[in-house]
Amino acid sequence: MEAIVFYPSPPIGHLISMVELGKLILTHQPSLSIHILITPPPYNAGDTAPYIAQVSTAFPSITFHHLPTAALPPSTTPPTHHEILIFELLRSNNPNVRHALLSMSKNYTILGLVMDLFCFHALSSATDLNIPAYFFYTSGAGCLALFLYSTTLHENTTTSFKDIKTTLFDVPGTPPVLPTDMPKPLLERDDKVYKYFLEASNQLPKSAGIIVNTFDCLEPRPLKAITDGLCVLNGPTPPIYCVGPLIVTKDGGGDGSGGVPECLTWLDSQPSRSVAFLCFGSLGLFSVDQLEEIATGLERSGSQCYL
Repeated sequence: MEAIVFYPSPPIGHLISMVELGKLILTHQPSLSIHILITPPPYNAGDTAPYIAQVSTAFPSITFHHLPTAALPPSTTPPTHHEILIFELLRSNNPNVRHALLSMSKNYTILGLVMDLFCFHALSSATDLNIPAYFFYTSGAGCLALFLYSTTLHENTTTSFKDIKTTLFDVPGTPPVLPTDMPKPLLERDDKVYKYFLEASNQLPKSAGIIVNTFDCLEPRPLKAITDGLCVLNGPTPPIYCVGPLIVTKDGGGDGSGGVPECLTWLDSQPSRSVAFLCFGSLGLFSVDQLEEIATGLERSGSQCYL
């Protein structure tokens, strides 16, 4: 029997994204078996047990495997970013992932290992076992272009991005980016979390492909820049697979009536190209200044707001 193995990082938002991708694949290939590796989190990342039980009941083709607890390396100082804990946990977890893949290989033909960004250490295990490894990038193509190009930005600079106040970064396929507006974990060059993300950006192009939660018509510029090889300058760019938008659906529709959700009815009634969609993820947190900038932009656009 053929199977695909999914390997999300511990927070529940990452798990939900992987499950939705698994559901999508099953709609096209219902004969496949989907296996999801569950890693015990290093901190309270949200209780996943009720969600896992619900999915297991509704989708018998999706099986969850709870991996043993991996020990974090000893540290004398608290981490500056919670992402460091995730990266280090998943690095320590690599032997458990390898063992799980070997065990499943006895009963299944594993067509691929699909992992999220934080799980890049498992790429070596998949390669050793001759299992194609794919990354599932849940942000958009613009963010992926920036992330892939961060290796080049690193090579072309010598100071931390937080200290570059005026020069704009020209990232292929995206508007110019002010270095101080880069994602927070990338601002401090000497921080451990920066090194982990830089290593991850180096590993993505070595995969069999990158699955992105977007679609061609939404982000044509960054997708073209990536596929043309403009974002990875030190080697080939793997195939890019657009599978979005993945949306968590609930039985019976969004309004409880069993019909079309109210928000989709409203969207369908709007003029073409008149809606701006803002998606901040499950951990989207913004300062007061950032929220004011978003509100000002929406107000100046003359757009209606729908929450």
